[in-house]
Amino acid sequence: MSDITIKHVRYQNLGWETAADLYLPPGFDATKQYPAVVSTHPIGSCKEQTSGNVYGAGLAREGFVVIAFDASFQGASGGEPRFMEDPSIRVSDIRYAIDYLVTLPYVDPARIGAIGICGGGAYTVHAAITDHRIKALVSITGVNFGRLIREGFSNFQPVAALQAMAAQRTAEAQGSARQVINYLPASVEEGRAAGLTDIDVLEATEYYKTARGQQPNGATSGLFSFNSAAFGWDAFLHAEVLLTQPLLVIIGDKPGAFGAYRDGWEIHGRAASPDKQIYVAEGWSHYDLYDKPEPVALAMAQAVPFLQKHL
Repeated sequence: MSDITIKHVRYQNLGWETAADLYLPPGFDATKQYPAVVSTHPIGSCKEQTSGNVYGAGLAREGFVVIAFDASFQGASGGEPRFMEDPSIRVSDIRYAIDYLVTLPYVDPARIGAIGICGGGAYTVHAAITDHRIKALVSITGVNFGRLIREGFSNFQPVAALQAMAAQRTAEAQGSARQVINYLPASVEEGRAAGLTDIDVLEATEYYKTARGQQPNGATSGLFSFNSAAFGWDAFLHAEVLLTQPLLVIIGDKPGAFGAYRDGWEIHGRAASPDKQIYVAEGWSHYDLYDKPEPVALAMAQAVPFLQKHL
């Protein structure tokens, strides 16, 4: 990546610091002002994976300053207890990333956009609904975590799951060890042996659990007792009224259990944005869009001119 510069930064969040990577364009000149993009990673991921090394780097090469950050309680960012996946705080993380960007003299505060992948895509949508400093947004195979946890992640038994989480949180408050779950099997082979057949689960495992995408902080872990916060959350709440910025939704046409295909069409339909587009990458799946050169090139061919136009 000699054509771009990556700068490691830390900045204040609520009661802790966020760790982030700034991707600076080729020939970066600190005396100029650039359009900037906040890039938000998937659930269980980290800034060194698709949000940073793929889309962050790719957008920087096209002239954007990009910030890819680790979610609070995850990766190299602060916050306790570890491995919390609280949608409200994840959305707040995006706002704090914007707060940091607007302090940089080489960022034009009137030209800030946002992009997110998987759960990060839907978090980006939710952030843009109420933070209109985001002037344009791109959701790459975005997944509404609230819907997913009420459905597949709770085996379609959300009340039973909430009751189990309530009991576990009480036990932890009384001194029991934290229960950290792994969202994925240890390997594709282990998953198949357990009878798993869904394309999203198996391809996620192939991405996160092999050299293809594996990173030390890409833990694919969640704190079980704190996952209850997501059950009452909808990434697309009030999009029909408040999401007015230009919106680009990118999905693959191979649907899987995580639901990016259906969520993509849903937010495209619900958004109030006068300028909204949906692009379906034919022949490609959710996890192909994370890092495989051909589908990523298709996504970038849509995202780059869209962001250049609106930022």
